[in-house]
Amino acid sequence: MFSVEVLLKFWQLIQIPPLLSKTLPWIPKLHWWRSTATEKAKAFRSKPLVDVDPKCLLYVHQREFAATTPADKCVSVIGSDDATTCHLVVLRHTGSGAVCLGHCDASSTWSEVPLLVKAVTSLSDACKEGRLELHLVGGFNDDSKTSHNLSLDILAAFQVQKEDIHLETCCITEMNDVVVNGTHRPVVYGIGVDVKTGDVYPASFPHKGPAEELRSARTFTGGEMVNIYDSSRGLFQIGPCTWSQNLDIAFWLSQNDDTILKYLSTSPRAEPPHFVQHMKSTIQFLLDHPNSESLFPGGQPQFYHRTETGDWERVVQS
Repeated sequence: MFSVEVLLKFWQLIQIPPLLSKTLPWIPKLHWWRSTATEKAKAFRSKPLVDVDPKCLLYVHQREFAATTPADKCVSVIGSDDATTCHLVVLRHTGSGAVCLGHCDASSTWSEVPLLVKAVTSLSDACKEGRLELHLVGGFNDDSKTSHNLSLDILAAFQVQKEDIHLETCCITEMNDVVVNGTHRPVVYGIGVDVKTGDVYPASFPHKGPAEELRSARTFTGGEMVNIYDSSRGLFQIGPCTWSQNLDIAFWLSQNDDTILKYLSTSPRAEPPHFVQHMKSTIQFLLDHPNSESLFPGGQPQFYHRTETGDWERVVQS
C-alpha cells in the first residue's frame, strides 16, 4: 500500500521543526500518509494474539532469519517474539509466495536487509508475476530512541534496494507504543506469518526451539545475522559458531533482576517477564560449554529435521 520512500520521508517528518515544516510543500501529503499508516497500524494491533502450535512452527531468534515457500511441507508458520526495541521484518513475494522473517536488533541493519531481500528473490526467480510486500512490526517510544533509530535505518535500507518493495504493514515505534502505569511498552512483541496465505498477525510462542539455549548463546556472544533454514531440504541449521573460553560472565548469575535488566537490556522497563531467567539460562549454557567447538563435531553445523509428530529432531551425522 505504501512505498518505502514515502514512509521514510514520513519518519523523517517527525524530526522536522514545526516552523520549517510549514515551508515544505510535500508536508500535507505526508501528514495524510501518516494518518493512513497510523490507522493500519491500529488495525494490526487490534488483531487477536495467536498462540502458535510449535508442531507447525519455525521460530526465529534475535539476529536470525528464515525463508521458505508454500510448497514447504515442514513449516506452516514462521514466527518470532520478545521484540522490544528490536524490529520484526517480513518480506513476501505475492507471486511465488516465498516469505522471509528476520529479527533485527540494529547490530548491522544495512548489511542485513539485503540478506532478507535475497532470501525471497532467490526463491522467486521462476515467477514472472507478483510483487514484494514488506511488513514491519516492533519497537516503541523508548527513552534512548533506539527503536526510532532502528525504524529509520530499516526504512532507509529497504528504500535503496533495487527491487520495488511495497510496505503493507508499518506497526513500528510510536505506532506500536502503549503507556502502562506510566511506562512506555510495545503493544505487539511477536508476530507469526502464515506460509501458505502470507497473513501476518500478533503471536506468542510457548516453544522457541530447537537448540534455544545454543542460539541465544550465539547472539549473546556477538553472532551476526544468520539464515537458519534450508527450505530445499526442510532442515533447520545452526552454527558452527565460536566464543571465547575465558568469558568472565559467572558473576551475572548472582545479580538481582534489576541489575541484569539495567545492564543486559536495551529496554529494562519493557522486557517480558521471562527476560531475566532467559539471560541466566544463556549465561549458564556458556559456562557449561566453554569450548564451543565441542558442540560442532568436525566443524559442522547442527542440523534438525521435523519428525512425523511435528517435533524438531537433531540429525546424527556420520
